[in-house]
Amino acid sequence: MKEIITNKYNLKEEEMTEIVKRVKVLLINSNSEILLGYSHNEYQFPGGHVEDNEELITAVNRELLEETGINLNVNNIEPFIKMSGYYKDWPEVGKNRKIEIYYYEIKTDEKPNLNNTNYTEEEKEGNFKLTYIPLNKVEEELTKNVNEYGDKKGIAKEMLEIFKIYKSEIE
Repeated sequence: MKEIITNKYNLKEEEMTEIVKRVKVLLINSNSEILLGYSHNEYQFPGGHVEDNEELITAVNRELLEETGINLNVNNIEPFIKMSGYYKDWPEVGKNRKIEIYYYEIKTDEKPNLNNTNYTEEEKEGNFKLTYIPLNKVEEELTKNVNEYGDKKGIAKEMLEIFKIYKSEIE
């Protein structure tokens, strides 16, 4: 598994007051399309926060079901990238947060089932929807979206970085 570390302030593990873990999934079908979420004018890989004492794979299955309605119950996959970010005085002064994001690739032709989804209020407010994008158009679509709406949270930059690594590994 490749690891990407961002640590602008050279913080040490013992300086972290909070560790947040997330999982994200590159859900690819046999037509070479990726399923992405779209909310608040931003694309995103399906996924989310790992709950306290929750195994990563359990979070993958739960988040896939909540965001796509797909119930895969995968149990033998490993992340292909781990992205760790160390942030000083965030989300407030005196707190240092480490965010670990684990990226998984899952190949499936299961279709989203919107009757099984469980969106957060924020996702509902942002008119969360799912869309398939051909793998050979992902970078173009993300860039086009950034040019039109910006990248306020840096999600598109992160997605482009992860997608380029993913693409280099499958070629």
